[in-house]
Amino acid sequence: MRHGKKRSLQNRFTSWQNSTLNSLARSLLIYQSIKTTTRKAKAVRPLVEKLIRLAKSNTLSAKRRAFSILKDHSLVSALFKDIGPRFTKTQSGFTRIIPLGKRRGDDAEMSILELTEIKKKEIKKHKKEKEARPEEETGKAAPKEKPIEEKKQEAPGGVAVKEKPPITKKPAKNSSAA
Repeated sequence: MRHGKKRSLQNRFTSWQNSTLNSLARSLLIYQSIKTTTRKAKAVRPLVEKLIRLAKSNTLSAKRRAFSILKDHSLVSALFKDIGPRFTKTQSGFTRIIPLGKRRGDDAEMSILELTEIKKKEIKKHKKEKEARPEEETGKAAPKEKPIEEKKQEAPGGVAVKEKPPITKKPAKNSSAA
């Protein structure tokens, strides 16, 4: 009988399943929103909620328990410094699953798993600064630069003719063996 066993078995060995869940939890904490199958999202949700509950307590033993799952010191510190304090007001419901539909290749149900309190990272885009045009500074139109033209020769009579590149002949291959 399966009393008290609520795990979603995903046709994997236990070690593979634990690795998959830990990897998904790490990705969710790094990117704060991931696209995965609905079944995996439902399986990793309790693990992520447990990690966030640990981050809310902010004790040394909680950090050690989180490290045993995440295996990354920088991610544990980010969890306890950034993600945990965001959820101090709420008791549960730290993640949400948004259904997307079926995947084209194998018809698997896809969804987005994300944290409910998403802190969007500020992305600074460096725009190319427009060079100041002389007409903007002085109010006068600047002379336009002439485009680079091909060499032209003037034929007798004043007509311009484009110069053709010299023709080089490739050596002929001898079909007879010497």
